[in-house]
Amino acid sequence: MPFGNSHNKLKMNYTAEQEYPDLSQHNNHMAKVLTSEMYANLRDKETPSGFTLDDVIQTGVDNPGHPFIMTVGCVAGDEETYEVFKDLLDPVIEDRHGGYKPTDKHKTDLNPENLQGGDDLDPNYVLSSRVRTGRSIRGFCLPPHCSRGERRAIENLSVEALSSLEGELKGKYYALKNMTEEEQQQLIDDHFLFDKPVSPLLLASGMARDWPDARGIWHNDEKTFLVWVNEEDHLRVISMQKGGNMREVFTRFCTGLTTIEGLFKEKSHEFMWNEHLGFVLTCPSNLGTGLRAGVHVKLPNLSKNEKFGEVLKKLRLQKRGTGGVDTAAVGGVFDISNADRLGFSEVELVQMVVDGVGLLVEMEKRLEGGQSIDDLMPEQK
Repeated sequence: MPFGNSHNKLKMNYTAEQEYPDLSQHNNHMAKVLTSEMYANLRDKETPSGFTLDDVIQTGVDNPGHPFIMTVGCVAGDEETYEVFKDLLDPVIEDRHGGYKPTDKHKTDLNPENLQGGDDLDPNYVLSSRVRTGRSIRGFCLPPHCSRGERRAIENLSVEALSSLEGELKGKYYALKNMTEEEQQQLIDDHFLFDKPVSPLLLASGMARDWPDARGIWHNDEKTFLVWVNEEDHLRVISMQKGGNMREVFTRFCTGLTTIEGLFKEKSHEFMWNEHLGFVLTCPSNLGTGLRAGVHVKLPNLSKNEKFGEVLKKLRLQKRGTGGVDTAAVGGVFDISNADRLGFSEVELVQMVVDGVGLLVEMEKRLEGGQSIDDLMPEQK
């Protein structure tokens, strides 16, 4: 699927009705919200960098939706997108983030001391733990809209900042275009590298243009702290390790992230953030903390239990296969993570995962021994 290029001034010769997309088969948040009246009101607006309504919605037009996952169906091209097209994006954000209102304020908490426990998840069940987020550098367009020069400038800035990291965080940058196919595949298989852009959601929004120019991965020598450069966001920061010590993973995540932010500020660059949306990222689903704290956990018995879905929902957790968002679980091993991003702080989200996974493991042990889990059923968080 090619990049849906919607930069065409001649379309204004046609009426809004003639240009309005056919969304009759669509199951995504954008399609639920975008009426023909709204399209007519917003179609001639653009952000200072030239991002238009058609650019915002193209990925949602080209990808009607996932039968099981309600996709968002729109992206931002720059920081101003969320303001210029707020008539569309505010309701999408409210819908996607559990009633988060345009007047709500987001809270940030990157102090790992505020996390309770988290160092004692049973490693016989919890195979690995990771925390990731995204960051955008203010003053540059986001990946669906940035130019080659902007993308290269972001890469240069990032490599310069990351090369100053020391101690446990000291590492090296690997540019995608200098990697052999084998090296690239090995990193993908190890869950260290983003996959090649085959997802139609990425392709239709324009994030894969000029691939692999100015894309790469930086990781520390232990491969426990990684930064992806110029994939879906300017930066994706990941802390990960084998076993169930989420406290250690989160502490490294907070230290690394705070250090990187300081290094960018020294170069007079700050991250996109505001008190309503928190950290501003490409996809509205990642606004706020942008944080996904996840574990790979063995739940062969619980996953067959009819209450599994209900338990996850009550704990505000979601499940995926271990190969990523579109994959099935293998051998009863699931990727379990927080469902929320916005309206909760980083510490609150990691706490939900720590507490929730602790309970899931307890339930699994009960079922292994043929016992009931009825008394362990959680209240709605």
